[in-house]
Amino acid sequence: MAHHNKRPKRARRCQLSVPGSSEKMMVKASGIAEVDHVFLDLEDAVAPSAKVGARSLIADALNNLNWGKKVRCVRVNDCATEWCHDDIIEVVTKAGRNIDTIMLTKAKSAHDLTFVDTLLNQLERKLGLVEGRIGIEVLIEEVEGMMNVEEIAKSTPRLECLIFGMGDYSASQGIDVRHIGGDSAYPGDIWHYTRYKMTIAARANGLDPVDGPFANFKNPDSYRREAERASILGMVGKWAIHPSQVEIAQAVFSPDPKEVLRARAMARAYDEALARGEGAVTYEGMMIDAASVRIVQNTLDKADLYGM
Repeated sequence: MAHHNKRPKRARRCQLSVPGSSEKMMVKASGIAEVDHVFLDLEDAVAPSAKVGARSLIADALNNLNWGKKVRCVRVNDCATEWCHDDIIEVVTKAGRNIDTIMLTKAKSAHDLTFVDTLLNQLERKLGLVEGRIGIEVLIEEVEGMMNVEEIAKSTPRLECLIFGMGDYSASQGIDVRHIGGDSAYPGDIWHYTRYKMTIAARANGLDPVDGPFANFKNPDSYRREAERASILGMVGKWAIHPSQVEIAQAVFSPDPKEVLRARAMARAYDEALARGEGAVTYEGMMIDAASVRIVQNTLDKADLYGM
């Protein structure tokens, strides 16, 4: 909890997945101006035989392409694999000054985060980087990770973001793929509990909760529906596995401009009431007090972060 104010504020309305083995796709992603966050992938999007070579391709892309104001992230293989430590060592050694965050996959416990944190500490000292500058994002995509999500969320001050990875999570929990992302015999949102649980853990520790991928990029209506469900629960963004999903996510997780203007007016009215020695004020027929202003502040914080 003490580390909340030290964490950088980054926009994550959309996190675009880009295979680290494809120079062409990384070039294309760098040119998508409207996306908040891009992660160059060394995990599922890259074949085992191409993982080692992809590290240099990613470093070259980070060092030589113009990423604008995007959050620049590298997704590494999980701690149980033979690739994880070399993924981190190589990309940070070659491109550490151009990496904002490392995304760890399939975390099962806080120990996984401690390993990555320790490795980054060593690398930053060795390379003369500002200690603690490279943040960590983590995928909660195993049942063990979901059970331990509270401990994971408070594991290190480097941690900035929890992401619900429903694809691998489905396999971990034994969920039939036919019930994912479409009509299902299950009454309601199959991901409601897991999204809610992870979001609470994230918010309690000053982290950004982000929703994971929606595989059928040719179904924008269902993607929008899933993004809206995540937004309603307090998540700040969603993955895009295809550029066609970027615009939808950026829009869903942005506050309505009219609501921003209204929030600013409500905040002013409350400040004026406080100046008069009043604890509450009526605005457009609604009573505004400290609790309602706290809710309004969420909208104002988003507007400030997104430059609205």
